[in-house]
Amino acid sequence: MILAIDTSTQWIGLALADMGMVCYEKIWKTSRRHTIELAPAIQQAMEETGIKPHALSAVAAALGPGSFTSLRIGLAMAKGLSLSLNIPIVGIPSLDITAYGQPTAELPMICVLKSGRERFAACEYRYAEGHWRATSEIVNATIQELTDRITAPTILRGEINVQERRQLKRRWRNALVADPVDNVRRPALLAQMALQRLEAGGGDSAAALAPIYIHTTGNPTV
Repeated sequence: MILAIDTSTQWIGLALADMGMVCYEKIWKTSRRHTIELAPAIQQAMEETGIKPHALSAVAAALGPGSFTSLRIGLAMAKGLSLSLNIPIVGIPSLDITAYGQPTAELPMICVLKSGRERFAACEYRYAEGHWRATSEIVNATIQELTDRITAPTILRGEINVQERRQLKRRWRNALVADPVDNVRRPALLAQMALQRLEAGGGDSAAALAPIYIHTTGNPTV
């Protein structure tokens, strides 16, 4: 039984999965109230499913990039559960979670999430050997900088609002923006990825696990 926690951005996600079978999943948008909302939401998930804390066998956490404060809150909660219950912890980069659930494609894909100050964290992926694999460093870019750098047909996935979708679609020949429902970063996928890591003998040290941060300045490239 894995508890997955994603607090990378204003969108918070929780999931409980038993050997890959999803028992509970909740995704909601908060107004910077991660500290107040996260613990009660976990308690509610436990109560609604009848799962007790001692039944957890692992905890998974999204590592970012994302908001500095929200990432720290989610990871602190995951570490606390790991240490208090003496269970493994697995950290997964947030953009990898977005990429994981996407259909196979021959085109490159850029996954994005909000990084603050009207900028996006972005990473390019290619599908190979049955998985989407990161093929670039994570960069920080405005929507205009992303648009300017899309010079060939490219799939876009992630936190993209209506206005940003319109701006990207100006490059309609190249920027293939997913429907909103396909842009949701699902905590159930985080749980699945953690299970695969654990089955392969992987896991992380709660003491050493740290969020992924990116600078908000610079000249990013994708």
